[in-house]
Amino acid sequence: MFRPLPLFIGLRYTRAKRRNHFISFHSLLSMLGIALGVAALITVISVMNGFEKELRQRILGVVSHATVSGAGGLQDWRAVMDFVTGREEVLAAAPYIRGEGMLSHGSRVAGTVLRGILPQREVQVSELAGKMVAGRLEALAAGRFGIVLGSDLARALGVGLGDKVTLIIPQASVTPVGVLPRMKRFTVVGIFEVGMYEYDSAFAMLHLEDAARLFRMGEGVTGVRLRLRDLFQAPAVARQLSAELPFGYRVRDWTQQH
Repeated sequence: MFRPLPLFIGLRYTRAKRRNHFISFHSLLSMLGIALGVAALITVISVMNGFEKELRQRILGVVSHATVSGAGGLQDWRAVMDFVTGREEVLAAAPYIRGEGMLSHGSRVAGTVLRGILPQREVQVSELAGKMVAGRLEALAAGRFGIVLGSDLARALGVGLGDKVTLIIPQASVTPVGVLPRMKRFTVVGIFEVGMYEYDSAFAMLHLEDAARLFRMGEGVTGVRLRLRDLFQAPAVARQLSAELPFGYRVRDWTQQH
């Protein structure tokens, strides 16, 4: 009967005869070792593929691939956006204002990280619009003081669409009755859920103009967020931008922030 040569050799050294049991046992151990090594390799590759998927869809779907900022903020952020978007590696850019505050609703209070955004530009640099579970990101309009909350943050405050929350920021206002913390009432116009507790429990989005008015930043912003063609090239792109931008600008990529 015809047998392929590899099969013939394999069967020859795995089927023991009367006086060569040791050879058969040694061959069996070798095959088990190879099988264990292949299984470990498959497991590691699967874990790495799963991590990359989570990294792309959850973490980097919300945070910036890279950011450009300056000492005390960016007043000329439009010129910075024109400069960075002219590069082939950059797909889109969007200004943002970052701050911290405390939200309250009735007797419930929760700390939050605030981000002022332009909704029409935010959809170009993040996937937040696709993570909305209630309302729409586009409902943020200048002057209406709407706010979009993470799902766990909204749950902790016990609020839903249309509810009012009070935002208190760590900046004081001088009034006739003394120095008081600055606060403002906002209406919940959206709730998002990205699947990461760090963001769902602490992040809140405002319109850029409302955030600028609240933090008294005038025409300035905290920085510019970038979306790149290849997120794994972010460190190289950040170094190149740092070398080309004037002194005083700071470029950070997601590997430094996370």
